[in-house]
Amino acid sequence: MTIDSQNLLESILESLDRIDYIHPEDIPGIDLYMDQVTTFMDSQLKSSKRYEDDKILTKTMINNYAKNRLLPPPEKKKYSKEHMLLLIFIYYFKNILSISDIQNLLTPLTDKYFHTDHAFQLDRIYDEVFCLEKEQLEDLKKDLVQKYQVSEQTFPDASDEDKQFLQLFSFICLLSFDVYMKKAVIERLVDQLPKPDPKHDKKKKETT
Repeated sequence: MTIDSQNLLESILESLDRIDYIHPEDIPGIDLYMDQVTTFMDSQLKSSKRYEDDKILTKTMINNYAKNRLLPPPEKKKYSKEHMLLLIFIYYFKNILSISDIQNLLTPLTDKYFHTDHAFQLDRIYDEVFCLEKEQLEDLKKDLVQKYQVSEQTFPDASDEDKQFLQLFSFICLLSFDVYMKKAVIERLVDQLPKPDPKHDKKKKETT
């Protein structure tokens, strides 16, 4: 087995520079039908696919999000810009959080800022949060390099072939532990949020 870990790391760092988020001004200002929503998401988030045939969002996914109260129902089968912003949040959260955790996280957001005249509109919240994440990119790259350098010091007495695999395995374990710990912290923070009130959901449904 031959693994060029150094080139792999450089490739990963370069790919991070190409990562961008969907800007609010890029989202159509008109309400969209389901097919238009999935087409837009596929075109905007295709760089995040691992495999070419991976699906970003499907009709079934979106319907399930509405069914599980992660997303307010469409209005006359159309989805607004606010719907689109929530779908983007869901797309990223679903990789690390359970459906119930996402519901607990997004319910206060939709209750207070979805289709309201609040001073903080959803597009402003979205833009500020994603800009903040973009600023963390350099720190992330430094952390990746540091973990890579640590992994290079492991298994010094292994043969060259074993060392390549085992050091790559060490690098993956370091990154995985970091993700595991941060996921645990996120879940702890979500647990501090008030749980959605089923009565509130029922009352909200009756008034729409």
